[in-house]
Amino acid sequence: MARHGMGFFDSKGQYFKTPSEATESDLAALLGRIGDGDSLAPGIAVMLLERRAEVERIFAEHDTMLAHKESADQAAVDLADNVTALPGIDIDPDNQSAG
Repeated sequence: MARHGMGFFDSKGQYFKTPSEATESDLAALLGRIGDGDSLAPGIAVMLLERRAEVERIFAEHDTMLAHKESADQAAVDLADNVTALPGIDIDPDNQSAG
C-alpha cells in the first residue's frame, strides 16, 4: 500500500529523512574533504549544526571587530598630519595595495 511521507533534500538533490541530515550534508559538501582516510567533514558538519548559536556568535563578534578595525584605521589616517590621500587612488588597509 502506498504511503504519504515527507522528505528533505540537500543542494545536490539527495534525499534525507530529517532537515538536520540534509543540512549536515550541505555543510559537509561546503567543507570538502578534510583529513586523511575518511573525511572529517561530516562530523564537523554535525558539530557546526549542533553548536550553531555559538558559531553565529563568533561570526558576529568577528564582524564587530572588523567594523572597529575599519573605523580605527580611518581614524588613524584622519589624525595623521603627514598622510594625504591621492585623488583617484584607494588604499586597501588590509594589504596596503593601491587599486
